[in-house]
Amino acid sequence: MLSAVERKIEQFIADLNDKEVQSLYAKLPHGKRLRAKLIMRIAGESLPAVKTAAVVEMIHAASLLHDDVIDDAYVRRNKPSLNALYGNKTAIMLGDILYSKGFFELNNISAEVSRIVSNAVTQLSLGELKDVSLSASFNLDKDAYLEMIYQKTASLIEASAGAAAVLAGKPKAPFMTYGRNLGLAFQMIDDLLDITQDSQTLGKPAMHDFVEGKTTLPYIYLYEALDAQGKEKLRSMHGKVLGSEDLNWLKVAFEEKQVLIKCYAQARELIDEAVELMNSLGEDALSEIAMEMIDREF
Repeated sequence: MLSAVERKIEQFIADLNDKEVQSLYAKLPHGKRLRAKLIMRIAGESLPAVKTAAVVEMIHAASLLHDDVIDDAYVRRNKPSLNALYGNKTAIMLGDILYSKGFFELNNISAEVSRIVSNAVTQLSLGELKDVSLSASFNLDKDAYLEMIYQKTASLIEASAGAAAVLAGKPKAPFMTYGRNLGLAFQMIDDLLDITQDSQTLGKPAMHDFVEGKTTLPYIYLYEALDAQGKEKLRSMHGKVLGSEDLNWLKVAFEEKQVLIKCYAQARELIDEAVELMNSLGEDALSEIAMEMIDREF
C-alpha cells in the first residue's frame, strides 16, 4: 500500500531536477509513515489519495528537518541528523524545498484538500513557535501545552484524516475528530517514551525533553504531585544537563507518584474515544492505526 506513496514522493523529488536535493532527501529516514497509512486506509489507493499521502509525508519530513535545527538535535533514528551532517542552512533549505513542492502539488489534487492541509501547516508552524516560547521557562500551564501539541503534532494528523475523508466522499468532521485525538495521543506517548525508553530504542538521546527546556505533560503532573521541596528540586533541573543522580531521582519520583500511568491513561482515553467514533461509522479497520499510535516503543 505504501510503495505507491514512496514512488510518488520519489517522482515529486525527481521533478525538481536537482541532484543535490535528490541526494539529500535519500539520506532522510522514512519513519513509520503513519499519516500516509491513515490517508490510504480512509481513502483507498486512488491517485488523489496517493498524491495527498505523498504531500503530507513531505510536509512532515520538512517539519522534522526544521525541528532538528531548532532543537539542536544531531541524532535521528540512531543516525546523524541532516543538520549534523551538512549544517543548519542545508537542513532548513531542504525543509523549505519539501514544503514548497508539497504546496505546489496540493494544487493538483483539490481545493478542499489543499485548504485542509495548508491550514494544518500554518497550525504546525504556530505550534513550533509556541514550543520554543514555552521552553524558555518552566511551564505549568497544561492548557498551553495541550494547545501546542495540538498545533505542532495533531493538526497534521487531523488534516490527513479530514483530507482523506473528502477524497473518499465521507463526512469530514468525525474523521477530523478521530485524527485530532490520534495526534494528541501520539504526542503524549512520545513524551512518555522520552522518559521510559533508552537512547538506542528511541534513536535519539533519552530524557532529553527536559534538558531542552520542554516541560511536557509528565513533568507538569509530577510537579503537581510533589511537596514544596520536590517542586523546588524539579524546577532547579529545568533546562540543564542532568547527571545520573538527578535522572535516578526523576525516575523514582515518576514511579512513586504514578505519573506515567496517569499520562498513559489520558492518551488511552483519547484513543478509545477515536475508536468508538469510527466504529459507530462502520470504520472498524481504523482501530488498528489508532492502537499503533500508543502501543509502540519509539
